Parts: sequence; structure tokens; C-alpha cells
Amino acid sequence: MKKVAQYPMLIATLGILLFSMMDAVMKGQALAMGTYNAMFWRMAMGALIVAVLYLPTKPTPASGKVLKIHLVRAALTAVMAYLFFFGLTRIPLAQAIGLSFIAPIITLFLAAPILGERIGANAKLAAVLGFGGVMVVVGGELMAVDSDSDLLGMSAVLVSAVMYAFNLVLQRMQALMARPLEIAFYQNSIVFLMLLVGVPFAVSWPAGAMQWGGAMLAAALAVGSLMLMSLAYRQAEAQRLVAIEYTAFIWAATLGWWFFDEAVTARTLLGTGLIVLGCLVSARGGSR
Repeated sequence: MKKVAQYPMLIATLGILLFSMMDAVMKGQALAMGTYNAMFWRMAMGALIVAVLYLPTKPTPASGKVLKIHLVRAALTAVMAYLFFFGLTRIPLAQAIGLSFIAPIITLFLAAPILGERIGANAKLAAVLGFGGVMVVVGGELMAVDSDSDLLGMSAVLVSAVMYAFNLVLQRMQALMARPLEIAFYQNSIVFLMLLVGVPFAVSWPAGAMQWGGAMLAAALAVGSLMLMSLAYRQAEAQRLVAIEYTAFIWAATLGWWFFDEAVTARTLLGTGLIVLGCLVSARGGSR
């Protein structure tokens, strides 16, 4: 039974890995093409991928409450993602990651009034350990606000993080109503349709195979992550999965070391240990 109970956490961990890889690709895309174009072509590719997978199943169109939550979450995602990718073009990645990790803490407090979940002591402890792990590693960068700091970029990431907290709660509600492939189809398609509004004013074609490939790779990673996270949130309460969000920092540190030869410091190892401990505490469940 314990292995079955921990299965959603493994799925969520893999989903966060894909999401972290997508963030890295999108940072490069946003710097090269601009935030709007990076998002537009990613969502265009994503809508195409999920349409090819979803439409042949001859699904019944969503309606009523299910359609409403698809629309609300897609609209929230569009604004949230734009603000985050915009912030990434203006502030260091470590600082952006540290700021964004207020989201799981906010989600924990939202889960009780909105989802009716009873927040256990383990979930609270896991959130504290995870946040503490991030602060050990990026606390210095996070608090480094001076005359050279980009307050606009920091503000964009902070607002995005608050919206992401609501997004995680909606993800749990949505996962209980619809299948992962349906969620991926509606989210990608609706966000793409919303972005069409800016086409006459801001869109430009990707400049070369590198940008086309980046858009396709980011879309594939985003679709895979969305489906995995939807599956995980279908099987477990939000309070048990929010601590997994902190594993994004582990993936970021690992990818930075592997691809960019970035040093892994003692602070990184200590912070990673606290994050892993938080995930293990959350996996235990219960209230002790």
C-alpha cells in the first residue's frame, strides 16, 4: 500500500523534471525571440501535438463546469507564464527560482478553504523543509536587492508565483474532472487562441532551425509535464504534492552542472538534502 500511495509523488517528480527542462529552453527562446513570440510558438506547437493525440479519440466536447475550469485555468496560465518568462529575461535564474517558490506555501493555505483538504502536520513540515532548502542555496541572491536590481523583473516573477499557487489548486480540481490528455488539449488550445490576439502587432517567424526546434522541444516538454502532473493530482491531494515543486531546484542545479559546467557547492548539496527530506516527509502522509 505504501508503494501505491507514493506513486503519484513519483509521477509528479518526473513532471517537475520535464517542466524544469522546459523553463531552461524557454529562457533561451525568450531571450532570442522575445517573451511573446517564445510563448506563441510554443503554444502553437503544443496545440498541434495534443490535437494529433486527442482528436482521433473522438472525444465528447467539454461543457458546463468542466469547460469553465478549462477556461479559467487556461486564462490564468497564459498570464502567469508570460509574467514568469518575462521575469526570466530580466533577473538571474537562481533569483527567479527562489522568488517563485513562495507558491507551494501559498497553495498549502489555499488547499483547505478551496479544496476542503485537512492540512496535516507532515504537509506543513514538508513545505517548511523544502522552502528552507531553497533559501539555503539562493537566499543570498534572493535578498540581493540594490540599485542594480531589476525590480520590474522581480515583481513579475512574484505576481506569477501567486498566480501559480492558485493554478496548483485548480490543477487538483481539474484533474478530478477530466483526463490528462483532455486537460492538455484544452489548456494548449485555449492559451494559443488567446495569444492570437497579439499576432497582428507582435508575432514574427522563428529565425532558423534552432528557434523552430526550441519551440517544438519546449512544447513537447510542456505537454508531457502537464499530463504527468494532471495524472498525479488526480491520485493525490494537493497538500501532499506541493512539496514536490521544490525538486525543480534539484533539477535546475543538476542540469546546470551537466550542460553548463556550473559548480555544485556545499550550500547546494545541503539545500538539496533539505528538499529531499521534505519530499520524504510528505510521502509519509498522515498527521504525525
